[in-house]
Amino acid sequence: MTDQRFSNDDLDKLRSSLKRVTNPAARWVEKPGHRQRNYDAKTNDGVRYRLYQRQNMNDEKDFSCGPALIREGEKSLSLIRYNGSSHRHGDIRYDCHIHRATAEAIAAGKRVDSYAEKTDRYQNLEGALVCLIKDCGVQELPVPEEQGQLFNGA
Repeated sequence: MTDQRFSNDDLDKLRSSLKRVTNPAARWVEKPGHRQRNYDAKTNDGVRYRLYQRQNMNDEKDFSCGPALIREGEKSLSLIRYNGSSHRHGDIRYDCHIHRATAEAIAAGKRVDSYAEKTDRYQNLEGALVCLIKDCGVQELPVPEEQGQLFNGA
């Protein structure tokens, strides 16, 4: 939990602010059961982010990616997370879904990913990364090229 209060407008601005990736050649790191890649990014005014990608090694539908706000002396804050279809989330049954941090969840001490909405914008991690790049103002990170295979015709 953080002492800092965010409004939903603040969170939207943090999500959409232009972020320049400083290590575009970041490599995958294998961990028990999954692999992970972290990009460092920052805004022109020095706000720092970690853009993360995670992929389960045994289930291609079990993935996530998103930007986390990095704050000195505090835990990082995941602003939005693009999840795969490997699990249920409330009424969302085995569909890709997007978690968004909300001011209400943060103020109530709930997990910031307590809110989610179903999506058909992507079907795999590469498609989710394309959405992250577009939605979150990410620059200096190449967009995966095979977009026709990443979406359901969208």
